[in-house]
Order: sequence, then C-alpha cells, then structure tokens
Amino acid sequence: MEYKDYYKILGVEKTADQKEIKKVYRRLARQFHPDVNPGDKAAESHFKEINEAYEVLSDPEKRRKYDELGQNYQRWQQTGGQPSGFDWGQYAARQGQPAGQWGGTRVEYGDINDLFGNSGFSDFFETLFGGVGQGAGAPGTRTRAGQAPARGRDLEQSVDVTLEEAFHGAQRLMEIDGRRLEVKIPAGVKTGSRVRVAGEGMPGAGGGRHAGQKGDLYLRINVLPSPIFERREDNPDNLYCDVTVDLFTALLGGEARVPTMTGSVSLRIPPGSQVGRTFRLSGQGMPRLRAPSERGDLFVKLRVKLPENLSEQEQKLVREWAQLRGVAV
Repeated sequence: MEYKDYYKILGVEKTADQKEIKKVYRRLARQFHPDVNPGDKAAESHFKEINEAYEVLSDPEKRRKYDELGQNYQRWQQTGGQPSGFDWGQYAARQGQPAGQWGGTRVEYGDINDLFGNSGFSDFFETLFGGVGQGAGAPGTRTRAGQAPARGRDLEQSVDVTLEEAFHGAQRLMEIDGRRLEVKIPAGVKTGSRVRVAGEGMPGAGGGRHAGQKGDLYLRINVLPSPIFERREDNPDNLYCDVTVDLFTALLGGEARVPTMTGSVSLRIPPGSQVGRTFRLSGQGMPRLRAPSERGDLFVKLRVKLPENLSEQEQKLVREWAQLRGVAV
C-alpha cells in the first residue's frame, strides 16, 4: 500500500500550526475545486488528496497517530523494507477528535462522498482511520493483538434551521443520550448537509483502556423555506427574490429597494423595463460552505403593480395614450 505524505500534499512543513494548515487548505481547495475546474480529472484527483490531507492534519488525534506512523515508516524504509512488508495493522485503528465545546464540530464537504461517491478517501486513509462516518468493522480495524475493540455506533439527528441561520451560522443546545451538548452549525449549510460532531455518538464496547472508540454524532440539516427568498438545489449559493415597482417606475425608470440577507439595497430600474426582467446582484447570495468569506449572487425578478381605481380623468388620459400608441380601446 502506498504511503501518503499529507504534509507534502498540502505543501506545509511538519511543524506547521493549525492556522497555517487551515489557510493553505482553503487556498488549495478554492484552486482545485471541481466547480472551478469542470471536467478536469487531474484537478479533481488533487482536490480529493487535499481534503484527505486536511481531514488528518486538522484533527490533533489523527495527526498524532499519522506522525507516529510516518516516523516508523521512514525507519522501515531506511532499513531497506518494502511497503508490502510493513505492519500497517499496528496503526490501523479508528481515530476521532476529542469533543471540546466547539472543537469536535466539523462539516464534511456536504459530504466529500456527495462529490465523488464512496471513493472520497484513499485506501491508505481507510486502512488507518476507517473512513469518515462508517460503522465498526471497516477495513483496517485489527491490531497485532487481534480484533480491536468495537467502535461505538454513530448517531444521526435532524435539525431545522431558518435561511437566516443558514446564512449567519447558528448554535443549538441539544440533549443526546441524557447529555446536554452545544453545537455550532456553520454558515452556508444547505438542506442535506451533515455536520459531524466527533466523539458524541454511542460509547464503544469494552471498558477502561480497552474501551472502543466512541461513535460520532451527525446533524442532518434541513433549511426551512423563507417567505422572501428562494434557494434552489442546483446552485444553493444563489438566492432569488421578487421586487415590485409601480407602472411609472417601470416605464420611466427609477429606483427600487431590494431586500438582501444583510439589509435592503437600492436597485436602479432602467426606463422601459419589462415585467419578469431579472437583475443580478453579485455577492448578495449565500456564503459558500467551505469558504464563508465568498458568497453567491442574488437574482431579482421585476414585477409591476398596475394602478387601481382610476378616476374618470385618469381613464381618459389612458385612452388618449392608447390612441397615441395605435391601440384600439
């Protein structure tokens, strides 16, 4: 099995701190994301490697185990050993983050398996860490002493959030198996996003130092409909809404106030704008899940409200106007 050098993949030193790792990861993820490189298999492959490397190096426990493996593997190579003879099983065990107040909360890339199917992680990762969110008994869960203690079962719970909470991020105080847990839901989530809270699932089998790894808690997000904005599945970064103007603004031009997620803005309506015309407001959509500083766009559809209860003089003027336009009334 091929050894994966996660530090080399991200292009950071082994002494890099979490801040540097996160900064480099975000830059590379934006550069090689499949949405930015449609049809580019090389970029897709590198994007997978980047996510896998970050999954390990951003998790203190996974990183510690990986560094321990790396030191032993290098010594094995220096003695002339081949990968096929290395005892990978010695390091094959499920890892998980210690669940601090916020440290255990992670959003998988909506998932990475949603992007690439079940091949989101390499055999190297699966062997050492058992994948993300799989049940006990995944490949690579034995040690030289025999069967490793069974990992606890993952839990999944649905959580409703408003569109405003999905935009700004939210917090939830939950009770899981008699425990009160405060979790953070990051900005940019959509319906179907899974927020992983590591180590907050069911306890593993066994006791004391022989106890199995605790399972994880997965929050399945459901974003409630908004009375103002529409969010479509094909591009959840964008928002859609309507704006209504009077007949005279549509005909002669003017300005209209348009709602956004951060307050209303002024939109210039050109003269002669037709009903149904759509205006695009760049950067006024939803934050992107993995890059919340970036936002989608807001698309505004024009609606026109016709005047009601016309007086006799107004009706006369409209008829004269119609005759000027060659319209028989």
